[in-house]
Amino acid sequence: MSQTIQSVRGMNDILPEEAELWGMVEDTVRSWLKSYGYRPIRLPIVEPTPLFTRAIGAVTDIVEKEMYSFEDSLNGEQLTLRPEGTAGCARAAIQHNLAAQHPRRLYYMGPMFRHERPQKGRYRQFNQVGVESFGFVGPDIDAEQILMGARLWGDLGLDGVTLQINSLGQPDERASYRAELVAYFEQYADSLDEDARRRLHTNPLRILDSKNPAMQEMIAGAPQLMTHLGTDSMAHFEGLQRILRDLGQPCEINPRLVRGLDYYNLTVFEWVTDRLGAQGTICAGGRYDGLVEQLGGKPTPACGFAMGMERIVNLLRESGGEPEPELTDVYLVHQGGAASRLAARVAEGLRDQGIDVLFHCGGGSFKSQMKKADASGAAFAVIIGDDEAEAGEVTLKTLRAGQRGEQKRVAVDLAADAIMDFFDGDNA
Repeated sequence: MSQTIQSVRGMNDILPEEAELWGMVEDTVRSWLKSYGYRPIRLPIVEPTPLFTRAIGAVTDIVEKEMYSFEDSLNGEQLTLRPEGTAGCARAAIQHNLAAQHPRRLYYMGPMFRHERPQKGRYRQFNQVGVESFGFVGPDIDAEQILMGARLWGDLGLDGVTLQINSLGQPDERASYRAELVAYFEQYADSLDEDARRRLHTNPLRILDSKNPAMQEMIAGAPQLMTHLGTDSMAHFEGLQRILRDLGQPCEINPRLVRGLDYYNLTVFEWVTDRLGAQGTICAGGRYDGLVEQLGGKPTPACGFAMGMERIVNLLRESGGEPEPELTDVYLVHQGGAASRLAARVAEGLRDQGIDVLFHCGGGSFKSQMKKADASGAAFAVIIGDDEAEAGEVTLKTLRAGQRGEQKRVAVDLAADAIMDFFDGDNA
């Protein structure tokens, strides 16, 4: 016997029961985004590799260690499975001149890919909702996107999610800070772990985000970027805080919040929870005003964030917010040649009236079919035998507790009304 083929490690199947929960979250997300004026955009899963090396930064963990990159065997082009969505969205905005006439609010959903060590809430194929805006200059769009998160947690019934914010200033301010930070950490070279030593002269701000317990006291004493911010950067950050205060949104200023992508400037933020262990960030983003120009477009202010769907679904379960599964209205039982021919027409007629029908396939006795009808969770069994077929009727049998077993025969053309009357009475 040949060995069964399994899914790729870190790339998981989402089975029907869980997929229904995902669908509920996605429907809520689409409605929430529409209420803020964000419109959908669908982006390729595969992009040219240089898009990510230029946008994310050649010395970031994502580009150095985590991207799934390959050469197109037909033309030799270097391609990459997208590890994040902002770069592709910015590329699309440039390519199609989206922000030329007026600012844009866009969103996308879909899988991203990073070659990481799989763990709960952190997979090699993972799903994100990305939200991006192009053409808005002030801190009001930063505040809008932060406040959007607060509303979504309420819409989903999530609690225990808190907001952290910081400002990374502008590139020249960050460069000045970077030199001071490198000098500080060089004093503790023997105490740095392998990752920190590797990042020291390439991406030292990422050391601030280290979770290594042995380094926390040293990191806590590091100089803070805030002292290097100029007047304009501070005004932007204070403007953001003022809007959040006016709208009653609490937040923590976290000077160690730097994000892992080189394109960020000014505002960065994260929504975090303590209910998911090490993978406690469920939503994160900020401004990236230089990215469009960096990718060859005209200077365009921009701001955005991404949410990890796996983590939101996990948090929804931890919070007890998992909905009851949606069950079908009718299970259609049939046996006999004439009955089976009529049953197919009845099923389509009921669906025409907006009634969900699970049609029995595969034959079997009435007894075995009724067991499946009971197990389906349907409110009704619609039963058609040759007697019913000859009379142009169906038998309706209730399957819900409290009324289970009640049944009556009705004409085929009255079946939908009889079923709808039952549901109307059940909801009264």
